Amino acid sequence: METATTRTVEYPADGLTMIGHLALPAGVGRRPAVLLGPEGTGLSDVERRRADALADLGYVALAFDLHGGRYLRDPEEMLARCLPLLADPDRMRDIGHAALDVLCAEPRTDPDRIAAVGYGTGGAIGLELGRGGVGLRAIGTVNATTTGRPGESARIRCPVWAGVGSEDPIMPPAQRNAFTAEMQAAGVDWRLTVYGGALHAFHHPPVDHPVAPGVGFHPQHARRAWRDVVDLLAECLPVSSGDADEIGSRSAQMPH
Repeated sequence: METATTRTVEYPADGLTMIGHLALPAGVGRRPAVLLGPEGTGLSDVERRRADALADLGYVALAFDLHGGRYLRDPEEMLARCLPLLADPDRMRDIGHAALDVLCAEPRTDPDRIAAVGYGTGGAIGLELGRGGVGLRAIGTVNATTTGRPGESARIRCPVWAGVGSEDPIMPPAQRNAFTAEMQAAGVDWRLTVYGGALHAFHHPPVDHPVAPGVGFHPQHARRAWRDVVDLLAECLPVSSGDADEIGSRSAQMPH
């Protein structure tokens, strides 16, 4: 049985040499594709495994980089880089477009069938691609209920799903309400799932370094959020029967 394959890809963005992780499904034909964005700490094995799991489901998946191949273990360093980034929509879009160009250049990618899925800062970048008018099929975010510049969400032409922990101090109720009001005013097909009792980055397994206040893993909700992501893709970016002919074992279980 053929299996998914992976490779590292380097590309320029934000004045850095980014190092992404590309996962390709079995077979040779074009496939729907997913641009996968990491938390503010940067690309790690967590996102690489998720990209691999998406490839097992039949998608071309690119887990993109935020920090030039670095993973920021120091919360203060992470915030010092990410807070200015999150305040600059054009800079976020540039990072997203650079990764999207890599994904579209892959011969296995069907450029008309691409979704963006992201966590934290990576999710905010996916939203900004939508606000910038990129023709995505779906946008899925976890703990990234970020708002944009007035009126620009009207450019989003695909369903948006957002997941957030009820106890997330970084995305509190006021922030969630502002996000949903923006989506509603823009006429976006949006959904918000609130996971009861979960903190920020509840989807991310425990790490061996300090984390920002309000961050914590919730294994049950992490599994649920992964299923919600897979369901979003199945609805908006299905792998067709023709695609599936060349795909081996398919599993929607959360990668570990």
